[in-house]
Amino acid sequence: MKVLVADKFEQSGLDGLKALGVEVIFDPSLKEDALEAKIKETEAQVLIVRSTKVTAPMLTGVKLGLVIRAGAGVNTIDVETAIKNGVKVANCPGKNSIAVAELALGLMLAVDRKIPDNVIELRAGNWKKGAFSKSRGLHGRTVGLIGLGNIAQEVVKRAQAFGMRVVAYSRWITPEIAAALGVARASSIYEVAELSDFVSIHVSLNPATRGMINEEFFSKMKKGATLINTSRAEVVDGAALRKALEEGKICAGLDVFEGEPAGSEGEYDGPMKDIKNAYCTHHIGASTEQAQEAVASETVRIVKEFMASGVALNEVKGGKSGGSEAVIVVRCRDEECALQSIIAELAKAGSTVTESEYITLQGALIAELALDKKPSEETVWKLRTMSCVLDASVMAL
Repeated sequence: MKVLVADKFEQSGLDGLKALGVEVIFDPSLKEDALEAKIKETEAQVLIVRSTKVTAPMLTGVKLGLVIRAGAGVNTIDVETAIKNGVKVANCPGKNSIAVAELALGLMLAVDRKIPDNVIELRAGNWKKGAFSKSRGLHGRTVGLIGLGNIAQEVVKRAQAFGMRVVAYSRWITPEIAAALGVARASSIYEVAELSDFVSIHVSLNPATRGMINEEFFSKMKKGATLINTSRAEVVDGAALRKALEEGKICAGLDVFEGEPAGSEGEYDGPMKDIKNAYCTHHIGASTEQAQEAVASETVRIVKEFMASGVALNEVKGGKSGGSEAVIVVRCRDEECALQSIIAELAKAGSTVTESEYITLQGALIAELALDKKPSEETVWKLRTMSCVLDASVMAL
């Protein structure tokens, strides 16, 4: 089997792939036409990428059987074309959760204590202790989370360690789960905006979330509150964000924003460069050595299973672009095969997973699966009778 690695990848991952007996072709410089040509020239069966775009031509008329996103988000991969051409897509969810959560808290501290400005002034030879001694602190303040997947759950732990109150909005969270996590449930994203001193976004990008943080949302935020975004730039309406920042209503800590360069180096002359009350980092949320080692290990595991059985662990099923029609919440035994079996049963009934969130609680895996088609009562009954399923229920959107 030939495995083409078209992005930066940990040496431990390359060594792990070679130990499986596969032929590894490693060229992190490949992009666009060059990558398309290399896929066809090598007749690679597996493609591994990080932020590199995988387009329709790369997935058409090729030998590929699997594309692995060495990370979580798959918005840079044409999943719909892959599925149409019988190419499986897999990712490595949860492996960079701690890294992203750490950055989210770091951005909160940076905004509150104006750490970057402190450094800039001292390097310029200026001492401004009086000006920089007016922060409110994080203790006792409220952080609002939009989305409650793996990363957000890590933010909960760290925010609580700082003595912060946490309020969260997610379609699947029940009063029991909220109580177990020690968070307050919000009825909508707008309630999060109204209650929070810091709002941290943790949702995947899809038709339902694109632009969800908009002018109406900003109008409901407290004056002086801070928006933290370590998810996807497109979740936020960029023009509305700039307006709120320029009017001095809010502050922001952003790891993702419109117009950011795609590569590891480049020039940025976009609108966020000169906005003083926004601190922007270089899309580094998942970029810690610990996170990348974990992702590399998971990638090797996915390739190993694919070689042995043809099964793609963590397979991404969301190939439709029309959004979601229903959400099913499934509580199942915390078994590795359980979720794949559930997704396969839904697919057999004609329902494709377009978005997902997971939480492990009290020995059970709770999965919220957004579907492009509402499952029938018969399908839900079949899920409930599966040995790995404890309960399943459909929620209205």
